[in-house]
Amino acid sequence: MWQEILRDFDRRHCHNEHDEIGWFRRQPSLRHSIDRAARAVDARERRYSHQYRIKRQSIVHARAVLLAAEAQITGALSFDDLLRLITGQLREVRGVGPLYRYDTTFRIGAYLGLLPTSVYLHAGTRAGARALGLAYGKESLEMSEIPAELRHRAPHEIEHILCIYADAFRGNEISAEGCLPTRRNRRVGC
Repeated sequence: MWQEILRDFDRRHCHNEHDEIGWFRRQPSLRHSIDRAARAVDARERRYSHQYRIKRQSIVHARAVLLAAEAQITGALSFDDLLRLITGQLREVRGVGPLYRYDTTFRIGAYLGLLPTSVYLHAGTRAGARALGLAYGKESLEMSEIPAELRHRAPHEIEHILCIYADAFRGNEISAEGCLPTRRNRRVGC
């Protein structure tokens, strides 16, 4: 199972992640990185699929809050520090949840060279962890808690694998989009 899943991930998904990291690393300044990450837009100025349902006003508010925290963001020493900071800054912003906070941190962290060292769980990622019998009730999993077949991957790749292949881990066929359908027939963000 693992070889097939990893081959499929490399073929269909891995390049998107590398493109996203590379694009954020190439931003001309931290301010530009914060702006684009907070607006959740890619190189074509299109909103990332994980954030397309967030109301415009929530994005505008989050952007303003994060741009005002630029000096604090500069001081982050690790991905965990950055995630705590961004989560704290966005606690009063309605309409942005854990996935937005993680994705925004990931994108800004790419610019700063601060990538996750553990696998964060939210939405579909948590479903994948649960399907594998991992400790899905936690905020994140250490690499030592991850199946040995995945430990050679970066934590952010494992996060996507847990989400995209949650159905496969439960013995179901993988959907065309990969992510787990919810009860209302919508997709859960990875």
